[in-house]
Amino acid sequence: MTKMNCPAQKPDRKTTEKNRRIHMKNLCFKLSSLIPPNHFKITSKDLLSQQDQLDQAANYIKQLKERIDELKGKKEMVMRAAAGSNNDNLIDTMMIGLRLPVIDLRDMGSSLEVMLISGLNKNFMLYEVISVLEEEGAEVVSASVSTVGDKVFHSLHAQVKISRVGVETSRVWQRLQELIYSTKLLQDV
Repeated sequence: MTKMNCPAQKPDRKTTEKNRRIHMKNLCFKLSSLIPPNHFKITSKDLLSQQDQLDQAANYIKQLKERIDELKGKKEMVMRAAAGSNNDNLIDTMMIGLRLPVIDLRDMGSSLEVMLISGLNKNFMLYEVISVLEEEGAEVVSASVSTVGDKVFHSLHAQVKISRVGVETSRVWQRLQELIYSTKLLQDV
């Protein structure tokens, strides 16, 4: 006599435990792969035991949580400042730590873009900046100035006069730094 409705055999305890260990090993590997390599104190993940990898992952998660809390605090501070003030103060709050004047020089191959941000009371002569660019082999094709709050934004676009020679941006950067910050020192005195 044969049984027609034989229930599927339940796996034995040994197989169940083996499957559980394989599953846990895969989960630990997946967790370890999510941690950036520079976070591990030892140069290779392979040298760490599974327990050490789990400890490193826990430490990394704690660091991320602390970073999130720190950023939330900064966000709340900015939002409170924005709620109790006008737009100009919001911009000032967002630019905490930004020292004026600021110079941004972008080399785009055959052209340069110079962005200068200064305060209303810390002006420099725009023609001097244009002279520096032209002396270094660039021709200014457009310049614009705009004021937002107590900050003045100068934007200059220049093209290289002789494309095969080009412009040495590091030298332009150095000369602009000297020009802007020497003017600042003279105004502070």
